[in-house]
Amino acid sequence: MANKPKLGALPVIALMLLLLFLAEGCMFSVGQKEYAAVRQFGRVVRIEQEPGLKFKIPFIQDIEHISAATIMYDIPTSDVITKDKKSMIADNYVLWHVTDPYKYIQTLSAVKARADERIEAAVYNATKNVISSMTQDEIIEARGEQLTDRITREANSDIGTYGLEIIQSEIKALDLPNDNKAAVYERMISERQNIAASYKAEGEAEAQKIRNDTDRQVTIMKANAAKEAQVLEAEGEAEYMRILQEAYNSEDKAEFYNYLRSLDALTEAFSEGGSTIILDKDSEIAGILYGNAANP
Repeated sequence: MANKPKLGALPVIALMLLLLFLAEGCMFSVGQKEYAAVRQFGRVVRIEQEPGLKFKIPFIQDIEHISAATIMYDIPTSDVITKDKKSMIADNYVLWHVTDPYKYIQTLSAVKARADERIEAAVYNATKNVISSMTQDEIIEARGEQLTDRITREANSDIGTYGLEIIQSEIKALDLPNDNKAAVYERMISERQNIAASYKAEGEAEAQKIRNDTDRQVTIMKANAAKEAQVLEAEGEAEYMRILQEAYNSEDKAEFYNYLRSLDALTEAFSEGGSTIILDKDSEIAGILYGNAANP
C-alpha cells in the first residue's frame, strides 16, 4: 500500500509558499541605466537610482521603472528664417535623457511621448532663435560643431524643469528651399569671386609696393656706390700725385724724369715704323740726340 504524506507537513509547506510569496513581493531590482520610483498609494515616496536589489512594502508600495538611457528622437523638418530674411529648412535629431526622475514624473507623468513633445518644442524654438540671429552666410560658415553647440545650449535653457537634459541637438540637414537654391548659389559664387578678386588686387598692390621699394633701394645703393667710387678715384689720384711729387721733388730727379719721358716719346715715335723725325732744336729729344752725337 502506497505511503501517504503526513497531514502535519501540509501547514509547513503552505507557510513556506506564503513566505516565498511575501519575500517576492518585498523585493525588486533596479537595472543599469534605470530609475525606479517607489509609489505608495499612488504617491512617489522615493527614487532608487543605484542598480541592485531593493526592498519595498508588499501590497502597499508599487514600482515604476524609468529609463535613464540616452534616447534619440528625430524631429520633423521645419522652416526657419535667417537674420537677413532668407528661408531655410532645418532637419534635426536629438539625443536626450532623464536627469531628474522626480521632476519627470511630476511634470510629464514619466510618459515618453510627452517628453518627446517638450523636446521637439524646445529644439524648434532654439533652432529658430539661433538661426534668426545669424545671416545666411554666417550660418553656412558655422555649420557643424559651432552651430550644434549653440542650439543645444539654447534648447537646454528651459527643458531642465521637466527633469530632462538634451545631450546634443544635431542638424542633419540645413538646406535652402528648392525654389531659390539656384539664385542663392549663384549669388554665393559671385560673392566668392568678388572676394577672390579683392584678394588678388591686394596681392598685386602689395607686390608692386615691394617692387617699388626694391627699385628705390637699388637706386640708392647704386648712387652710394658711384659716390664711393668717385671718392676712391679722387683719393687714388691725389695719392698718385703725392707719390710723383715726392719722387721728383729735387732738380736732379726732375731732369731725370724729363729725360725718361723724352726717351719714351722717341721710342714710341720710331716704333710706329717711321725712320725720320722732325724735332725742334729746343726740344728735350733734340737735346738727347745732340748730346749723344756730341758724345759718341
